[in-house]
Amino acid sequence: MGEYAITPRNRVRRLPDKALYGTAEVHAVLDAGLVAHVGFAHEGRPVVMPMLYGRDGGRLLLHGAGKARIARVLGEGAPACATVTLLDGIVVARSAFNSSMNYRSAVVFGTARLVEDEDERLLALRAISEHVLPGRWQELRAPTGPELRMTAVIELAIESASAKVASGPPDDAAEDYAIPIWAGVVPIATALGRPEGDGRVLPGVALSPAVAALEGRRL
Repeated sequence: MGEYAITPRNRVRRLPDKALYGTAEVHAVLDAGLVAHVGFAHEGRPVVMPMLYGRDGGRLLLHGAGKARIARVLGEGAPACATVTLLDGIVVARSAFNSSMNYRSAVVFGTARLVEDEDERLLALRAISEHVLPGRWQELRAPTGPELRMTAVIELAIESASAKVASGPPDDAAEDYAIPIWAGVVPIATALGRPEGDGRVLPGVALSPAVAALEGRRL
């Protein structure tokens, strides 16, 4: 699938041996996550906002409120950065210095634009819905006009990106292995639980296939 060119913008400087620049590796992290933290500058100050998203090829589609500041600022074509992080374990070493985390992360850079065409926005909203709730879009009623007007979709074309993956046991200093202290990894398993009805489901209405399939999904 190719790689993102390594530039000063996306080069991983800390622990570069854990860096991955392949599009497949970056996209795999993006596809596994549910929330992206999107950074941009506004009135000379840094701002970072958590946002639901979906991926369509080489672009992120961000979901926000139509009147939100981020929709206004990014809709004007501002440069932005988005990060997705998944924690897989706490690495418990024999020293605080060597204790760390096992994780998968991706950082993407690009130029944002507001998706204004109604047909394109519907496709983008479907992509976001399918990312979070695969198969659910076709089970739902269609969005109404007022709902669409209240919702903003921001496209962030991925111009540059990198992924970083850390895994495995602690890497202690050679002399520390003689210390009688337990060391290892405490796994972090993020999984979706059993769906709970809202108390107003009509009699005889069963759990839908799309929602039932979510139970046990690992991130």
